[in-house]
Amino acid sequence: MKILIVEDDLSFQEILRKALERERYLVEVAPNFRSALLKISDYTYDCILLDINLPDGNGLNLLRELKAMKKTGNLIIISARDTIEDKVEGLELGADDYLAKPFHLAELLSRIKSVLRRNNQGGEPLICYGNVKIHPNRFEVWINEEQIGLSRKEFEILLYFMQRPTRIISKGMLAEAIWGDHFDDVDNYDFIYAQVKNLRKRLYTSKANIEIASVYGMGYKLIEV
Repeated sequence: MKILIVEDDLSFQEILRKALERERYLVEVAPNFRSALLKISDYTYDCILLDINLPDGNGLNLLRELKAMKKTGNLIIISARDTIEDKVEGLELGADDYLAKPFHLAELLSRIKSVLRRNNQGGEPLICYGNVKIHPNRFEVWINEEQIGLSRKEFEILLYFMQRPTRIISKGMLAEAIWGDHFDDVDNYDFIYAQVKNLRKRLYTSKANIEIASVYGMGYKLIEV
């Protein structure tokens, strides 16, 4: 899952980035209003951590921009400003949570998981499709009640599809979600083909009754077979 940190304090930004990467999140950062707006305009994130005090703009104004773009889902405000007015305004503008600084990293990680579980999984700890179950917080995949091992990228790809069953996913959407904005630097999607091929093989050999099907000229779709 991909998280954007909008935070101008570079040392704190780095602490957050390392903590999130230890939890196996794909992390991108934006140190100011302008760079955050550009990233959010161009890319999609599973969760955004937004500081209100930015050097070139107010984080609440950025939240207004996100609301206009319908991109406010899974957003947590992290701010040293702890007034009830800021909290109410932030939540009314579409933020899912508000965490006042200073805070413990364990609490932030818990709130991120809670927001993702509530908005992406209907509040359930498991995602199920066909005879496949995936536990995002434990990085576990079960098929026919037997746990199987997947590489990190295979797990992330499967999770992405399991959260969007039967929806057509373009190669560009998948690349952006799993590899972040680094995929802009590559010339082709060979890395996507290789990972999807390996994941398909694992699902088949484990007797999963779901399949990542190719949709000609469009991308992929997770279906039951």
